[in-house]
Amino acid sequence: MSPNDWQRSSFCAEGDSCVYVARGHEDRVLVADTPTPETVITVSAPAWAVFLSGGTT
Repeated sequence: MSPNDWQRSSFCAEGDSCVYVARGHEDRVLVADTPTPETVITVSAPAWAVFLSGGTT
């Protein structure tokens, strides 16, 4: 995945702590952070929407 596919969170703190999100294949969302960019978490789009809503549906 190219660096242009990743979006930096608007809630990033200054410095090296930041979360990045990208759209994966088959309606998946990819999540990584700057301390360990080689570790990518993959979740479904519906699960990501629940996470963004604060855990309520």
